[in-house]
Amino acid sequence: MTALSRLHRRMRIAVLRLARSVRAAVMLEMAFAIPFLVLVGFGGLEVANLTLTHTRISQLALNTADNAARIAAGSNLTLPEIREVDINEIFAGAQLQAGGLDLRSHGRIILSSLERNTSGGGQTIKWQRCFGDMPNIVSAYGVEGIGMNDNNFRGMGPVGREVTAASGTAVMFVEITYEYQPLLYGKLLGQKIIRTTAAFNIREARDLSGLKAPGTPATCT
Repeated sequence: MTALSRLHRRMRIAVLRLARSVRAAVMLEMAFAIPFLVLVGFGGLEVANLTLTHTRISQLALNTADNAARIAAGSNLTLPEIREVDINEIFAGAQLQAGGLDLRSHGRIILSSLERNTSGGGQTIKWQRCFGDMPNIVSAYGVEGIGMNDNNFRGMGPVGREVTAASGTAVMFVEITYEYQPLLYGKLLGQKIIRTTAAFNIREARDLSGLKAPGTPATCT
């Protein structure tokens, strides 16, 4: 028997043993299955993270609007005022609540004071302040000063479901836009932009003439 024949015989014997080996079959199956299971597992983790981020951004909008509706500074002799420094503190709190989402770098908060205009018959955005470095983001429902001199501005929110302010009060309307930061599947998911809104009526009467000093205005320009 030649050396080549002996080699072929040994190879046939090894193949037959491998075919009859249950352990080898399991190893081959696992070798094919593990990459698929890893892919599916991490895909599920990405979807869960996206859902959780949606929830966190929605809760952040609610808390920001609620905080803006509660703040007021002053004495019992005058109507409480809302100051630029109060708005800045609200935004600082939102950044802390967002935590690892890094809202400053990847998002934008727009806080608007929706009120009745001077004629008393229409709605206007008396003032508007912003936080976050996400570029090219403006309010989807109006900018500061809209509706001040006419009754054409219906309020803030989707068409047919606009939020409006009653006479002598104001609504704190918050819009948050956030660019989702994926864990692993960024290229497959593409850019995911999360948008949410929230609104709260102010808790007590306040000076509605506008924001006061001190503090640096967090303007939207």
